[in-house]
Amino acid sequence: ELLETASRGGGESAILRHTQRNKKLFVRERLKLLLDDEPFLELSPLAGLDLPYGDVPAAGCLTGVGKICGVWCVFMANDATVKGGTIYPIGVKKQLRAQEIALQNRLCSVYLVDSGGAFLPLQSELFPDKLHGGRVFYNEAIMSAMRIPQVAVVCGSCVAGGAYVPTMAEEAVIIDKIGTLFLAGPPLVKAATGEDVSPEDLGGAKLHSKVSGCSDHFASSEEEAYECIRNVISTLNYQPEPGEAVQPDSPLYSPEELLGLAPRDYRCTLPVKLVLSRLMDGSRFQEFKANYGTTLVTGFGHVEGHLAGVVASNGELSHHAALKGSHFVQLCGQRGVPILFLQNTAPQAPQPTSPTQVLLKAQASMMAAVACAPVPKITIVIGGCYGTESYVMCGRSFSPNFLFLWPNARVGLVDSRHFPAVPDGDAAGDEPGLKELRENFIALLWCSRVFNSPLVSRLEEESSAFYSSARLWDDGVILPQNTRKV
Repeated sequence: ELLETASRGGGESAILRHTQRNKKLFVRERLKLLLDDEPFLELSPLAGLDLPYGDVPAAGCLTGVGKICGVWCVFMANDATVKGGTIYPIGVKKQLRAQEIALQNRLCSVYLVDSGGAFLPLQSELFPDKLHGGRVFYNEAIMSAMRIPQVAVVCGSCVAGGAYVPTMAEEAVIIDKIGTLFLAGPPLVKAATGEDVSPEDLGGAKLHSKVSGCSDHFASSEEEAYECIRNVISTLNYQPEPGEAVQPDSPLYSPEELLGLAPRDYRCTLPVKLVLSRLMDGSRFQEFKANYGTTLVTGFGHVEGHLAGVVASNGELSHHAALKGSHFVQLCGQRGVPILFLQNTAPQAPQPTSPTQVLLKAQASMMAAVACAPVPKITIVIGGCYGTESYVMCGRSFSPNFLFLWPNARVGLVDSRHFPAVPDGDAAGDEPGLKELRENFIALLWCSRVFNSPLVSRLEEESSAFYSSARLWDDGVILPQNTRKV
């Protein structure tokens, strides 16, 4: 239902105004003309869904990965039905994430520009900082220097800083009557100089194709523009990794059954091999250290024909499991094998006698191995993941190439269910520090009640998959049965 809401953009009336009054194609119709006739991966479709920018998705742009003339590309397309394509902070973050993927994987970038520019009331959140709007142009320059192609279509307004997106691309197409490109539009010209000028005369397709040279191709219609861009991409002579088409074996157990295996109760963990048998080609899995540190499952297998090392939670990460994980991750790095992380753990309440010092060193060792492994990493959160294990299992802060969540996933610093499990003074004995810890904890709970902001309910809300995805802390919420395809 949430994905359906996001796919409608600004809603029915906004789409009608966009398509009938402004004579433009809806952004998803544009993508149908641009992309090959096969599925594409939309990135973070729920970004901005519950942020306080109104009652529609606030990102105002679609990003994704798909094929154009057989070439893998990253696309960034403004959705002008959402606040005229105006750029909000979450929209900047979404574009930067798409460019990061293009950089990491050396993928051609395609920009479909149709935007009223930055939302000025929030300029302090999208203009001045290192990872704000200007970073888009910086990335374009860096990718150009790395010989990663970038092309653009001006298919609507292209104002202010956004005008640099197509002009910094290697080749740009502009569409007659609907594509405009200028630093300041006719109203500002009127205010500054008193001159009346039309959008076409100031920055239309004919001007930029014949006079300024800002555009490389003139298109009389949207259909012609996307055909032109497809022709441009077909002549880039760019296919960084032409893989052989191999028909992989299907799992012996149906991936559709993953929907029924998604854990909803976090008091216990799901035997992760039930998941692996529905993900791996032919359900084949060569396990590594099968009898050691069994709360972590490691081994090799193929997914859709691609060899991968698997690091999968099978319970709370123990000392031995962390040492095993460290060893296996280093092995993958040495062999150049990409790593697939499956996060799902049911943390136990802390016990006074737990050998935490020993566990700390083992987990630190695995963290270092994960951070330094020179191979692609893909992380999927299939259940609950809390605290340090989010880092050890290549969570967002450890920069996986992609990170996806199942809808039931929960990611948080602590599991709020264990708050009441802090031992009391009698149980703790004279253990140093535990009395102070208990007193601080009670004070924290008391404060949360006094200020009418219950800590437990807040943690519950902020650890949900949808809260995460709305803020672009991941690359999207996916249905469990689609995991193998994604």
